[in-house]
Amino acid sequence: MEYKLIAMDLDGTLNNDQKIITEKTKAALMAAQEKGIRLALASARPSPGLFKERDILRLQDHKGILMSYNGGRIVDAETGKVLFETSMDLHETKQVLRKLESLPVTPILDDGVQFYVTDKNGFKVDYECKNNNMVCSEVGNLADFLTFAPIKILMSVQPEELKEVQQKIAAFLPESLTVVQTAAFYLEVIPKVINKGQGIRDICSVLGLDTSEVISFGDAANDIPMLLAAGVGVAMGNASEAVKAAADMVTLSNNEDGIAAALEKLL
Repeated sequence: MEYKLIAMDLDGTLNNDQKIITEKTKAALMAAQEKGIRLALASARPSPGLFKERDILRLQDHKGILMSYNGGRIVDAETGKVLFETSMDLHETKQVLRKLESLPVTPILDDGVQFYVTDKNGFKVDYECKNNNMVCSEVGNLADFLTFAPIKILMSVQPEELKEVQQKIAAFLPESLTVVQTAAFYLEVIPKVINKGQGIRDICSVLGLDTSEVISFGDAANDIPMLLAAGVGVAMGNASEAVKAAADMVTLSNNEDGIAAALEKLL
Protein backbone atom coordinates (compact mmCIF):
# COMPACT_ATOMS: atom_id res chain seq x y z
CA MET A 1 0.00 0.00 0.00
CA GLU A 2 1.25 3.49 -0.86
CA TYR A 3 0.53 5.66 2.17
CA LYS A 4 0.22 9.41 1.72
CA LEU A 5 -0.56 10.72 5.22
CA ILE A 6 0.66 9.89 8.74
CA ALA A 7 -1.49 11.29 11.56
CA MET A 8 -0.17 11.28 15.12
CA ASP A 9 -1.34 12.15 18.57
CA LEU A 10 1.30 14.05 20.58
CA ASP A 11 1.44 13.26 24.29
CA GLY A 12 1.97 9.57 24.91
CA THR A 13 2.47 8.94 21.18
CA LEU A 14 4.82 11.24 19.25
CA ASN A 15 6.42 12.59 22.42
CA ASN A 16 8.04 10.39 25.02
CA ASP A 17 7.25 10.87 28.71
CA GLN A 18 9.75 13.75 28.84
CA LYS A 19 7.70 15.58 26.16
CA ILE A 20 10.49 15.01 23.63
CA ILE A 21 10.49 13.68 20.07
CA THR A 22 13.45 11.31 20.09
CA GLU A 23 16.04 11.47 17.33
CA LYS A 24 15.08 8.03 16.02
CA THR A 25 11.40 8.94 15.75
CA LYS A 26 12.24 12.30 14.21
CA ALA A 27 14.51 10.67 11.63
CA ALA A 28 11.79 8.18 10.64
CA LEU A 29 9.23 10.95 10.16
CA MET A 30 11.61 13.21 8.26
CA ALA A 31 12.40 10.29 5.95
CA ALA A 32 8.68 9.76 5.37
CA GLN A 33 8.27 13.41 4.44
CA GLU A 34 11.19 13.17 2.01
CA LYS A 35 9.22 10.40 0.29
CA GLY A 36 6.31 12.81 -0.14
CA ILE A 37 4.19 11.50 2.75
CA ARG A 38 2.47 14.30 4.63
CA LEU A 39 2.36 14.48 8.41
CA ALA A 40 -0.61 15.57 10.50
CA LEU A 41 -0.31 16.42 14.18
CA ALA A 42 -3.60 15.40 15.81
CA SER A 43 -4.10 16.64 19.35
CA ALA A 44 -6.66 17.80 21.86
CA ARG A 45 -4.39 20.82 22.45
CA PRO A 46 -5.17 24.32 21.15
CA SER A 47 -3.37 25.19 17.92
CA PRO A 48 -0.40 27.01 19.56
CA GLY A 49 0.26 23.85 21.55
CA LEU A 50 1.28 22.11 18.32
CA PHE A 51 3.81 24.69 17.18
CA LYS A 52 6.86 23.19 18.91
CA GLU A 53 6.37 19.78 17.27
CA ARG A 54 5.44 21.49 13.98
CA ASP A 55 8.76 23.29 13.95
CA ILE A 56 10.85 20.28 15.01
CA LEU A 57 9.41 18.19 12.17
CA ARG A 58 9.44 21.14 9.72
CA LEU A 59 5.83 20.62 8.70
CA GLN A 60 5.79 24.07 7.10
CA ASP A 61 8.30 22.82 4.51
CA HIS A 62 6.50 19.56 3.76
CA LYS A 63 2.82 20.53 3.41
CA GLY A 64 1.95 19.30 6.89
CA ILE A 65 -1.37 19.60 8.70
CA LEU A 66 -2.26 20.70 12.23
CA MET A 67 -5.36 19.09 13.73
CA SER A 68 -6.06 20.76 17.08
CA TYR A 69 -8.98 20.51 19.54
CA ASN A 70 -9.49 16.83 18.63
CA GLY A 71 -10.32 17.91 15.07
CA GLY A 72 -12.23 21.05 15.97
CA ARG A 73 -9.74 23.13 14.01
CA ILE A 74 -7.65 21.91 11.05
CA VAL A 75 -4.93 24.18 9.72
CA ASP A 76 -2.51 24.06 6.77
CA ALA A 77 0.90 24.23 8.47
CA GLU A 78 2.51 25.84 5.42
CA THR A 79 0.06 28.72 4.91
CA GLY A 80 -1.65 28.96 8.31
CA LYS A 81 -5.01 28.76 6.53
CA VAL A 82 -7.87 27.27 8.57
CA LEU A 83 -9.33 24.41 6.54
CA PHE A 84 -12.08 23.35 8.98
CA GLU A 85 -13.38 24.73 12.28
CA THR A 86 -16.31 23.79 14.51
CA SER A 87 -17.20 25.84 17.60
CA MET A 88 -19.64 25.39 20.47
CA ASP A 89 -22.78 27.49 20.75
CA LEU A 90 -22.08 30.49 23.00
CA HIS A 91 -25.38 30.24 24.92
CA GLU A 92 -24.99 26.51 25.51
CA THR A 93 -21.39 27.01 26.62
CA LYS A 94 -22.46 29.51 29.27
CA GLN A 95 -25.12 27.11 30.54
CA VAL A 96 -22.60 24.27 30.83
CA LEU A 97 -20.09 26.48 32.63
CA ARG A 98 -22.72 27.41 35.23
CA LYS A 99 -23.44 23.74 35.93
CA LEU A 100 -19.74 22.91 36.17
CA GLU A 101 -19.42 25.36 39.07
CA SER A 102 -20.91 22.75 41.42
CA LEU A 103 -18.53 19.97 40.37
CA PRO A 104 -14.90 19.28 41.45
CA VAL A 105 -13.41 20.42 38.14
CA THR A 106 -11.16 23.27 37.02
CA PRO A 107 -12.51 24.61 33.70
CA ILE A 108 -9.92 26.05 31.32
CA LEU A 109 -11.08 28.02 28.26
CA ASP A 110 -9.05 29.41 25.38
CA ASP A 111 -9.64 31.61 22.37
CA GLY A 112 -6.77 30.18 20.35
CA VAL A 113 -4.38 32.77 21.77
CA GLN A 114 -4.51 32.47 25.56
CA PHE A 115 -6.18 30.55 28.39
CA TYR A 116 -8.84 31.86 30.78
CA VAL A 117 -9.41 30.43 34.27
CA THR A 118 -10.87 31.55 37.57
CA ASP A 119 -7.83 30.31 39.53
CA LYS A 120 -4.31 30.31 38.11
CA ASN A 121 -3.32 27.96 40.93
CA GLY A 122 -6.02 25.44 40.04
CA PHE A 123 -5.25 21.78 39.38
CA LYS A 124 -3.06 21.38 36.26
CA VAL A 125 -3.56 25.00 35.12
CA ASP A 126 0.14 25.83 35.16
CA TYR A 127 0.90 22.48 33.49
CA GLU A 128 -1.52 23.20 30.64
CA CYS A 129 -0.25 26.73 30.07
CA LYS A 130 3.38 25.62 29.94
CA ASN A 131 2.58 22.56 27.82
CA ASN A 132 1.01 24.81 25.17
CA ASN A 133 3.32 27.80 25.68
CA MET A 134 0.28 30.05 26.15
CA VAL A 135 -0.44 32.91 28.56
CA CYS A 136 -3.11 32.34 31.21
CA SER A 137 -5.47 35.10 32.34
CA GLU A 138 -7.55 34.96 35.52
CA VAL A 139 -11.18 36.12 35.36
CA GLY A 140 -13.87 36.37 38.03
CA ASN A 141 -16.44 34.01 36.48
CA LEU A 142 -16.04 32.17 33.19
CA ALA A 143 -19.72 32.19 32.24
CA ASP A 144 -19.99 35.94 32.89
CA PHE A 145 -16.71 36.63 31.10
CA LEU A 146 -17.29 34.62 27.95
CA THR A 147 -18.01 36.65 24.80
CA PHE A 148 -16.69 34.21 22.16
CA ALA A 149 -17.78 30.72 21.12
CA PRO A 150 -15.00 28.32 22.14
CA ILE A 151 -14.26 25.04 20.42
CA LYS A 152 -14.12 23.19 23.72
CA ILE A 153 -14.23 23.41 27.50
CA LEU A 154 -11.17 21.73 29.01
CA MET A 155 -11.45 20.54 32.60
CA SER A 156 -8.77 19.22 34.92
CA VAL A 157 -10.08 16.62 37.37
CA GLN A 158 -8.44 14.56 40.07
CA PRO A 159 -7.92 11.13 38.41
CA GLU A 160 -9.77 9.21 41.12
CA GLU A 161 -12.86 11.40 40.56
CA LEU A 162 -12.76 11.56 36.78
CA LYS A 163 -15.13 8.74 35.83
CA GLU A 164 -17.83 9.81 38.28
CA VAL A 165 -17.53 13.44 37.20
CA GLN A 166 -17.68 12.45 33.53
CA GLN A 167 -20.96 10.62 34.13
CA LYS A 168 -22.47 13.59 35.94
CA ILE A 169 -21.50 15.97 33.13
CA ALA A 170 -22.84 13.63 30.45
CA ALA A 171 -26.20 13.61 32.25
CA PHE A 172 -26.79 17.34 31.86
CA LEU A 173 -25.19 18.13 28.51
CA PRO A 174 -27.42 19.25 25.63
CA GLU A 175 -27.81 16.85 22.71
CA SER A 176 -25.23 18.70 20.61
CA LEU A 177 -22.35 18.21 23.07
CA THR A 178 -20.38 15.29 24.49
CA VAL A 179 -17.74 14.86 27.20
CA VAL A 180 -14.56 12.88 26.47
CA GLN A 181 -11.51 11.89 28.47
CA THR A 182 -8.25 13.07 26.89
CA ALA A 183 -5.79 12.26 29.70
CA ALA A 184 -5.76 10.67 33.14
CA PHE A 185 -6.68 14.08 34.59
CA TYR A 186 -8.51 15.81 31.71
CA LEU A 187 -12.08 15.87 30.47
CA GLU A 188 -13.30 17.95 27.54
CA VAL A 189 -16.77 19.09 26.54
CA ILE A 190 -16.90 19.39 22.76
CA PRO A 191 -19.51 19.33 19.98
CA LYS A 192 -20.51 15.75 19.18
CA VAL A 193 -19.51 16.21 15.56
CA ILE A 194 -15.89 16.74 16.62
CA ASN A 195 -13.51 13.80 16.87
CA LYS A 196 -10.15 12.86 15.42
CA GLY A 197 -11.72 10.36 13.06
CA GLN A 198 -13.86 13.04 11.45
CA GLY A 199 -10.74 15.19 11.37
CA ILE A 200 -8.98 12.52 9.31
CA ARG A 201 -11.92 12.37 6.90
CA ASP A 202 -11.95 16.17 6.60
CA ILE A 203 -8.23 16.27 5.88
CA CYS A 204 -8.54 13.55 3.25
CA SER A 205 -11.42 15.42 1.62
CA VAL A 206 -9.33 18.59 1.31
CA LEU A 207 -6.19 16.80 0.11
CA GLY A 208 -7.98 14.48 -2.28
CA LEU A 209 -6.88 11.36 -0.42
CA ASP A 210 -8.66 8.15 0.51
CA THR A 211 -8.67 7.23 4.20
CA SER A 212 -7.10 3.90 3.22
CA GLU A 213 -3.94 5.87 2.40
CA VAL A 214 -3.60 7.06 6.03
CA ILE A 215 -1.57 5.64 8.92
CA SER A 216 -2.62 6.92 12.34
CA PHE A 217 -0.95 6.58 15.74
CA GLY A 218 -2.52 7.05 19.17
CA ASP A 219 -2.59 5.98 22.81
CA ALA A 220 -5.72 7.44 24.43
CA ALA A 221 -9.48 7.01 24.19
CA ASN A 222 -9.90 10.16 22.09
CA ASP A 223 -7.55 8.60 19.51
CA ILE A 224 -9.83 5.61 18.85
CA PRO A 225 -11.95 7.34 16.15
CA MET A 226 -8.72 8.26 14.33
CA LEU A 227 -7.39 4.70 14.52
CA LEU A 228 -10.67 3.39 13.14
CA ALA A 229 -10.85 5.98 10.34
CA ALA A 230 -7.35 5.37 8.98
CA GLY A 231 -6.28 2.62 6.61
CA VAL A 232 -3.95 1.42 9.35
CA GLY A 233 -4.55 2.43 12.95
CA VAL A 234 -1.55 1.85 15.20
CA ALA A 235 -1.83 1.78 18.99
CA MET A 236 1.21 2.59 21.06
CA GLY A 237 2.52 -0.05 23.46
CA ASN A 238 1.57 2.25 26.36
CA ALA A 239 -2.03 2.57 25.15
CA SER A 240 -5.00 1.30 27.12
CA GLU A 241 -6.47 -2.09 26.26
CA ALA A 242 -9.50 -0.42 24.67
CA VAL A 243 -7.26 1.56 22.32
CA LYS A 244 -5.24 -1.53 21.43
CA ALA A 245 -8.43 -3.44 20.70
CA ALA A 246 -9.53 -0.73 18.23
CA ALA A 247 -6.20 -0.70 16.38
CA ASP A 248 -5.01 -2.74 13.41
CA MET A 249 -1.61 -3.20 15.01
CA VAL A 250 0.22 -2.44 18.25
CA THR A 251 3.74 -1.02 18.25
CA LEU A 252 6.30 -0.28 20.96
CA SER A 253 5.64 2.41 23.58
CA ASN A 254 6.23 6.13 23.18
CA ASN A 255 9.43 5.69 25.21
CA GLU A 256 10.69 2.99 22.84
CA ASP A 257 10.31 4.81 19.49
CA GLY A 258 7.06 3.04 18.73
CA ILE A 259 6.28 5.25 15.73
CA ALA A 260 9.67 4.56 14.15
CA ALA A 261 9.30 0.82 14.75
CA ALA A 262 5.88 0.72 13.07
CA LEU A 263 6.99 2.81 10.10
CA GLU A 264 9.89 0.44 9.49
CA LYS A 265 7.31 -2.30 8.96
CA LEU A 266 4.71 -0.28 7.07
CA LEU A 267 6.80 1.81 4.70
